[in-house]
Amino acid sequence: MELRHLRYFLAVAQEGHFARAAERLNIVPPALSMQIKALEEELGGPLFVRTSRKVELTEAGRLLQTEAQRTLDQAENACQTVRRSLRGETGQVRIGFAGNAVFSGKLTRDLRTFRQHYPDAELVVSEIAPLAQADAVLAGQLDIGYTPDHDKLHSPALVAEKIGLWKRIVAMADDHPLAGQSHLTVEMLAAEPLILYDAHGADESLYAALSHLLGHDPHISHCSASSLSVLTLAAAGQGLALVPEPLMHISVPGVVYRPLDVAELAANLMLVSRKEANNGAVMAFLAIARGEGIRE
Repeated sequence: MELRHLRYFLAVAQEGHFARAAERLNIVPPALSMQIKALEEELGGPLFVRTSRKVELTEAGRLLQTEAQRTLDQAENACQTVRRSLRGETGQVRIGFAGNAVFSGKLTRDLRTFRQHYPDAELVVSEIAPLAQADAVLAGQLDIGYTPDHDKLHSPALVAEKIGLWKRIVAMADDHPLAGQSHLTVEMLAAEPLILYDAHGADESLYAALSHLLGHDPHISHCSASSLSVLTLAAAGQGLALVPEPLMHISVPGVVYRPLDVAELAANLMLVSRKEANNGAVMAFLAIARGEGIRE
């Protein structure tokens, strides 16, 4: 028995007439009559009492009418549930992020836009260190990561796309000797202890660029996977912190920010996902994060 047989049966039951039911179904009456006869043969008995003017349901037909309607309603509900999932309207999106994503406003905008258009989908958002994000996405524990670029992102199983690029600035204690400068140069950093965001992990590219510009390995006093920890160390006079420009919006007591206009030290933000991602809600979120607009 196929669903179309149940639809044919219900049309005849509701219309009480083969010709009207056939017109409603957009098929010819003889074809409809043959389909109903085949259904009766499959079930083992008559479903209708046929007269010259109309058809009426038998007792078996009345039982089937109830069950057929319930079956078709369940099938339609199943289709609607799957369609909503494929469109991203339901389901879960697990997102990991590093500081840049929040302080730049990028993650917040993406989350807000997604919530406005997909209110029934579930968002799970966690602050996770950049290197751990790549591992979590590969392991299927995260769906999407917002992270600075690093070597682990270049796995063939991942898709890594640049979604942000900012200048690097220097955060320092307000009583540091360089705090009186309106802007800093790389040469001014040569003898200074530096504080980097996860220097030998997520920010290996920054470490390499500094080494090239200075002509020697930089003096790294601290490295941390937390943006607030980096700023706290700078406020405590533990060194100069090289941070992305969006962090200057964070007001930390005892910290001042100074520009460092060196293109080679730019900070980026990457959007990371699995190549084989097929979750409807995840795909919808990725489209928003990529600026592709809202999926219809």
